Amino acid sequence: QLQLVESGGGLVQAGGSLRLSCAASGRAFSTYVMGWFRQAPGKEREFVVAISPSGAGTYYSDSVKGRFTISRDNAKNAVYLQMNTLKPEDTAVYYCAAGRVRTVFSSSYSGDSSYDYWAQGTQVTVSS
Repeated sequence: QLQLVESGGGLVQAGGSLRLSCAASGRAFSTYVMGWFRQAPGKEREFVVAISPSGAGTYYSDSVKGRFTISRDNAKNAVYLQMNTLKPEDTAVYYCAAGRVRTVFSSSYSGDSSYDYWAQGTQVTVSS
C-alpha cells in the first residue's frame, strides 16, 4: 500500500512555471506506474501524463506535450511534474496517482481505473 502526498501547487501567471512533487511512503514504489491527473471546476478529471516504473517510458496527453515533463526518483520515492509555459486552461486541482503494473506500459495508463492510490490533490491556478 502507498500513501501519496503532493506539494508545489500555487498561483502563477500565464507563461510561468511550477513544479509539483509527489512523495510516496510505503513499499515498492519503484514497481508502480505513476501518473498525474487534473480536474478543473465543473469538468471531469482528465489524464495528464504517466511514467513507467523505471522511468524509461512516458506518455503525455496532447494538451501538455512539449510543456510538461514528468520524472521520478525511485531512490527518494518521489515523482515530479515540471510545468512550463502554463496557460489559464491548465488551472485545476492536480492529483498524482500510483498504479500496479497490469500490462505493458502504454496509453492504457491514461485511464484513472488503472490507478490504485491517489494523493489529496494540489491546486494550480494560472492567471491571464
